[in-house]
Amino acid sequence: MHSKMKNAFSLFLTMLKIGLFTFGGGYAMIALLENEFVEKKKYMEKDEFLDMVAIAESTPGPIAINAATYIGYKRAGVLGSAMATVGVCIPSFVIIYIISLFFDAFLSIRLVECAFRGIQVCVVYLIFSAGLKMLGQMKKTVFSVVVVCAVALCMIAFSLFAIRFSTIFYILICGCAGLCLYLIKRICGKKEGMK
Repeated sequence: MHSKMKNAFSLFLTMLKIGLFTFGGGYAMIALLENEFVEKKKYMEKDEFLDMVAIAESTPGPIAINAATYIGYKRAGVLGSAMATVGVCIPSFVIIYIISLFFDAFLSIRLVECAFRGIQVCVVYLIFSAGLKMLGQMKKTVFSVVVVCAVALCMIAFSLFAIRFSTIFYILICGCAGLCLYLIKRICGKKEGMK
């Protein structure tokens, strides 16, 4: 019990730090989560991390909170899950609450406006680098390459022709395609077993 409590508190502090220094939301946080939990602390393998990101993205709620909940539960059960989730939420809650008290005055400060422009560029870089890193770590099968290319082409085409298409549909369609491939493999495997 003592070690579980210690793990939960350690997760709380780590998630508090990540929540405090991540600008740009959950997608920007992915690179920091991977660095902390895959490379430094070795809590999970890269494949499991990619699966966790896919699950966190495809379930309701912000990706950062879903990821924190998953990692916390994996390391220290329900207590770890609660502590990690609270840890990642506290910084943004406190900062947004303070900003909301004097939001208009805050945004009218020229230095703040310039700082936010710089932060926007950094956020784009963080999201892009996290995506490239995950793409590099993905298993290169015919199916995964075809899905990545198809999604990229659809996103570009829809953007060019100003067609609104929710990312939720990309997730659902790709999930269904993966499920279909799995079922086809099982059916083919059974047929070969019967021969």
